[in-house]
Parts: sequence; structure tokens; C-alpha cells
Amino acid sequence: MKLRRRQRERLSLWLQYLAFIAIIAVVIFAADWGRLREAFFRVDIIESMFPTIITVALRNTILYTLGAFAFGLVFGTVLALMRLSRVAPYRWVATAYIELFRGLPALLVLFLVGYGIPIAFPEREIPGGVFGSIAIGLGLTAAAYMAETIRAGIQAVPKGQMEAARTLGMSHFTAMRTIVIPQAFRVVIPPLTNELILLTKDSSLAYVLGVTAQTIEVTKFGRDTLNDRVNATPLLVAGFAYLVLTLPLSQVVRRLELRYAKAR
Repeated sequence: MKLRRRQRERLSLWLQYLAFIAIIAVVIFAADWGRLREAFFRVDIIESMFPTIITVALRNTILYTLGAFAFGLVFGTVLALMRLSRVAPYRWVATAYIELFRGLPALLVLFLVGYGIPIAFPEREIPGGVFGSIAIGLGLTAAAYMAETIRAGIQAVPKGQMEAARTLGMSHFTAMRTIVIPQAFRVVIPPLTNELILLTKDSSLAYVLGVTAQTIEVTKFGRDTLNDRVNATPLLVAGFAYLVLTLPLSQVVRRLELRYAKAR
């Protein structure tokens, strides 16, 4: 009997579901769950990691992320305005910076900030110590990406907004600050939130600056515990700690994107 097109599509769909269920069943019944539990889910190791992983490691991860995001947002906005400036040297400098720092690994930038600045300026310390070094190091890289996002947002604002503001007697700077930039940030909030998620994960690079017990972050804390207990459970706990931060942010991004789509 020859099947109709809709019947063939439905049969194909059911076969795909059955294949997926079969693969999951094979994995479940073939895996050695006892060894997996011993290697990745030791309850005693998990208990030993609390509350330090929350009160110290997770707190520092949040502080590093927020510091880098704030620095990157301010500096990225300046770079975006320079890219759009009528003054050619401003555009050249901003373009060169963005291309350079988008091409450099964040780890290298963090290393150069943490060790290069003290060598270049031996009599001056970076404000905030390790926190300041991490915020500036990660923020310098983040600013290059944020600058392009913010520039795109500014260019998405209709030119008539600026023209109307200038007609009312506003200066270019005032119109940009009070009219254009606020509208641009409504457009770029979702991608900026994505950048915040990336910075949360990039904070794991803080180890390159030699963090202490008081400045340790989640990944380094998990790695140190792994070395002490010779078990992979700490890495699983560290991964879960990152998910606690990033999953809510991902939901925020989706909601903001839907709200922006409806508004348009």
C-alpha cells in the first residue's frame, strides 16, 4: 500500500523518535553508573566544598564578571563613539584597537595587564589589586566586542531622531547622550547580556594572575579541590556553579529578544 505524503512524514517522525529513545536506552543500560557516581558524584567531596565555593569562589566570580562588564561597557561606548566620529584620527585609533583586541586571546591580555603594567609603572599599583587587574584585563577585550555592538545599535536609531534634536537646539553631544544612546541601548541589551555570559566564563582565566585563597574563583577552586582529592567531582560542582549564573542570564536574553521583537 502506497502511503500518502503526510503519512510518510508522520512515519519518519515516529522512526526518529524511536531511534532517539533507543540510543538513550543503550546509553543508560550500557553505562557503569557505579563507577560514574564514584568518579563524578562523591557526596563527601561535594559537602567539603560548601560553603566556601559560594561565599568565596562564586562571590569572586560574580565580582570579576561585573567589574569587567562595567569597564568594558564604559570603554566600549567610548570606542563606539570614536568609530562614528567625524574626526579621522579617532576612527583610526578605535578601529585599530577593536581589530587588535578582538584578535588577541583574553588570557594573553589578562597576563599583559597583570604583569606588564607593574613592570612598566613600578611605582604605581593597579587600583583594586587582583580584582582591578582582572576587571581591566577582561574588560579591555570585552570592550572591543561591545564597541561594535553599541555602534550597530547607534546606527540602528533613525537619523531623524538626531535631526529633530538638533532642530530643537540641542548640541550634538547632548542629543547623542539623551536621545540616541538611550534608544540604541534598548536594541543592544540582548547581545550585551550575551557578552555578560561570556565574561562569566572568561573569569576562569583569573588563575593566570596567581589568585589567593581570598581571591580564588570557581574554576580554580574546583581544580585545587580536584588535585587534593584526586576525583572529578569538584569539576562537576564548579560547572554547576557556572550554570547557576549563566542559565538565568540566558533566559533574560530570550525574554529581552522576544520583547524587542514585539516592540518592533
